[in-house]
This record gives sequence, C-alpha cells and structure tokens, in this order.
Amino acid sequence: DADGIGEEGNPVCGDAMKIFLKIRDDKIVDAKFQTFGCGAAIAVSSMVTEMVKGKSLDEALSISKEAVSSALGGLPAQKQHCSNLGAAALHKAIEDYRKKQT
Repeated sequence: DADGIGEEGNPVCGDAMKIFLKIRDDKIVDAKFQTFGCGAAIAVSSMVTEMVKGKSLDEALSISKEAVSSALGGLPAQKQHCSNLGAAALHKAIEDYRKKQT
C-alpha cells in the first residue's frame, strides 16, 4: 500500500533495490526497502529510509548519493555505486508518487 515505489538496480553486480514511501500532505511519513545485494547495498537502503522519514518531498529529493555515503561514514571506492542506487531509487519513488497525483 505504498504511495510511491522506486526501483533501481545494477546488472553488473546484481544489486537490486526498491524503496517504498508512505506520504501524507507532501511529507514522507514512512519508508521501507527491499534490497537484494551486498551488505553495502542493504546499508544504503536502510540509511535512505531513515534519512527521509519526516521530510518533505522536496527535502527528500535533495538527498544525494554523497549525503547517503557520508551518513554511513563513507563507503569503499568499489561500493560507491551502492549510494547511487539508493538515491536513484528514492528519487524514482517520489516521481512515482507525483505521477499518481496528476
């Protein structure tokens, strides 16, 4: 019963993540994730869902891959792509919600 769902994946490493958002009055009231992949991908998904709770949609859209990586205390160079996936899945979930509103 999510209001917005965003999916992102990396066919090279096999990581796949989905972000599910519950939105009320343009605020994210809850966020959940489903991720298949390495520990870094799972950590990124979890951090993204924690970072967005209580934020407006515009505030959530400003969350970058760098912000996610920084919130985790940094990621090894070979795992930086995981933070890209998390931010992209979040942005797609917000886009999905906004499309459903029109």
